Amino acid sequence: MEHDGSEGDELINIYGSQIEEQMRIEAQRRIDDVHDKGELSRLRKISLISLLEDDSSDLIPALMARLGPVRAALDGHGGGLILSSWEFSRNTDASKTLSLVIDLDGACVSCGAAPGTLKGIQDDLLMDKEVDRIRFSSSMLEWFDDIQKEFILKFGEVTFV
Repeated sequence: MEHDGSEGDELINIYGSQIEEQMRIEAQRRIDDVHDKGELSRLRKISLISLLEDDSSDLIPALMARLGPVRAALDGHGGGLILSSWEFSRNTDASKTLSLVIDLDGACVSCGAAPGTLKGIQDDLLMDKEVDRIRFSSSMLEWFDDIQKEFILKFGEVTFV
């Protein structure tokens, strides 16, 4: 009897989705242990555009509040976001949107998990209707050796400027 691998692949997918869900739950538990849910909810409701226009000190906390499981990794490793630059753009319906250039600080600098962290940050922030583009500061590439740099540029699915 010949095995085509489909049963094994299906089992791998089932286990993978269960592990992913458990990781998401654990990340949320860690975020909830460290941060006030009411404050996170308040920050998520504030317009990022208005925070930028008002030069509000709530801007970075509001960006961090929009992060999902990657937030637990940043918190756990003493990292955070730095907004290097930003610009407004217009949607087809003439509404303002944001293009952000992000940098990281803290222990996230030169972390081997940075490619996944950057992709997670990008994906989470792009879920906000006011954010139209996320790019990362090219100065971050200096943290990596040549192999890491080549890997993140080829497979990281993020853009550096």
